Amino acid sequence: MYNMIRGISEDGGVVFCGVDSTALVREAERIHATSAVTSAALGRLLTAAAMMGVMLKSERDSVTLRMNGGGPAGIVLAVADGRGCVKGYVQNPVVELPLRPDGKLNVGAAVGRAGTLSVVRDLGLKEPYVGQIPLVSGEVAEDITSYYAVSEQIPTVCALGVLVNPDLTVACAGGYLVQLLPGATEQEISRLEANVAALPGVTALLQEGLGPKQIMERVMAGFAPQVLDEHTVAYRCDCSRERVERALVSMGREELADMAEKEGTVEVNCQFCDKKYRVDTAKLLREL
Repeated sequence: MYNMIRGISEDGGVVFCGVDSTALVREAERIHATSAVTSAALGRLLTAAAMMGVMLKSERDSVTLRMNGGGPAGIVLAVADGRGCVKGYVQNPVVELPLRPDGKLNVGAAVGRAGTLSVVRDLGLKEPYVGQIPLVSGEVAEDITSYYAVSEQIPTVCALGVLVNPDLTVACAGGYLVQLLPGATEQEISRLEANVAALPGVTALLQEGLGPKQIMERVMAGFAPQVLDEHTVAYRCDCSRERVERALVSMGREELADMAEKEGTVEVNCQFCDKKYRVDTAKLLREL
């Protein structure tokens, strides 16, 4: 079943991408055993990465989002491929902080604000495209909006949400990106701003039973939006024994020989899915 759509206004001036990321954020929480606020931080970044992934030109392309704000959560990272499938991690998965005055999880305090958001697009060229901006709030959505405005000069509205149950499971998660293409009129801008301002948060929309298509119709009311394409996105790690062995080989023959002499068999833990690989470094060295 599709959980992400992309759409466009009738006149082609506004584009939309929306996703119900509940399942993938639940999987991230299960793997990383995150606390409530880090579930929200990682879940929001994974949701943004999934949408930015399907906006790439090729399924072989990838986008990496990295937030380093100096907060107790440490580095938060998400990687998406061109199909919108994602993986990620948070450096310190268990962080306990008081709620904000409005009763919401204090993601900004967990991530921190004294740092940067880095966006790396690997488009299969010699060098990846790298953009970096100072963090605006650490709340993720505002930082993604700022990235598009500063680095790509694309007027963008980004909304993200993760609702965490008292038992730390994820109740729902999702988000949307709306972008104005060149030539958008002041009337279109004003209408879009009014539509977004009138909406509740993403998780409230999901709790009402709205899917990505219904959210698009609410966000783009008056624009006669049309669906461009639909996607099924998930939390998916592409690690393998072969990739782990290639990583060990890339360390160099001398370091690998030293590892074989001192440790013999080493255990490598994937930071994205927590899968463990035991590699006989002496055997690997002989195969070289």
